[in-house]
Formats: sequence, structure tokens, C-alpha cells
Amino acid sequence: MKICFATNNPHKLLEVREAVANTNIEILSLSDVNCVDELPETSDTLEGNSLQKASYLYQTYNLPCFADDTGLEVESLDGAPGVYSARYAGSQRSADDNIDLLLERLRSKKNRKGRFRTVITLLGITSDPIFFEGVVDGVITGERSGEDGFGYDPVFMPSGHNRTFAQMSMSEKNQLSHRAIAVTALVEYLNRLPNTR
Repeated sequence: MKICFATNNPHKLLEVREAVANTNIEILSLSDVNCVDELPETSDTLEGNSLQKASYLYQTYNLPCFADDTGLEVESLDGAPGVYSARYAGSQRSADDNIDLLLERLRSKKNRKGRFRTVITLLGITSDPIFFEGVVDGVITGERSGEDGFGYDPVFMPSGHNRTFAQMSMSEKNQLSHRAIAVTALVEYLNRLPNTR
């Protein structure tokens, strides 16, 4: 089964392709379908943004597709950066700037609990959108650790572990990450469909 992932983020695409590597599901990229448009992302919720992106792709190219939106929600910052995680420090979407701002705002906070939350919207399989969610709890470290991963991975340590996501290999991260949890739910759903067996 071919299904398009509505993302311009090569790291996300790689993570999802690895997550479905042992299935008969082929993940197409936006470049595979010749989509060079900037996908809409103007909602104030993760659910809304993932639905916006998936809807645009489905309406434009008429093929099964899914989109995700992910946010880092920090307890002592009232859930920030949340839906604005990618542009927390500005429209330049710099991961380093975002991390710097996050660490600065947490400097005087004792509570460093946070969670990554991913919402995936699937379109083109049924008449209604289908949502999948993945959540991983953890803490924000005081400084960057690790070279792998992307985004806030160098400062996010998942609960029950003593390494950040950026210190883990992709296969390790894919066993426990928020996106992996949501993608696993998506893949399990797709694998139950008659044409994917």
C-alpha cells in the first residue's frame, strides 16, 4: 500500500520509514508526488494542524495520506512551547534558538517535567479523518547531550532512561518515542485493512 506522509521534515520521514520497514506499506514523500507547496499550519492545536496538512494534500493529490504535528509540552511553562514548538524562538524555526530559549525560561524552575505529544491524521481510507496519538513523558535536562535526533531531542530525557533522545540511535528512539507510538497505532490500523494483508 502506498501512502503519502505530508511533511517537509526529512528526519520525520526517515523515522516513519524505519518504523514501517518490515511491513508492506510504502511511505511516499512530498517530493515523490511532486508537491513543493508549503503546507498550511495555522491552527492553535496539534490536532488542527495535522488535519490541515493532511486535508491539503488529500484534496490536492487525491491519494491516501497522513500528516502529523508534534509539540513539546512543559509543565512549569503551562504547556509551552506546545503547538508552537518548531517556531518557539521565532519564524526562522531554528532548533538551537528554540532550545536556548527553552533552557533560559526553565533556568529558575525546579519542575522540569515535560512530554512530547504527536497527533497523526489519516485521510483517504474512510470518509472521515482518523486520529492517532503518541505521548512520551520525561524531563528537560539542563544542557544539551547527544548528537543524534533533531529538534528538542538533545534536552529531552524520557522517563525511565538516563539518556536524551539525541544520545539514542534511531532504532532505540523508535522503540519508545511519541512519534513511534502514534505511527505504530497507524501501522496497526493499516495492516488490518483488507488490501494491506
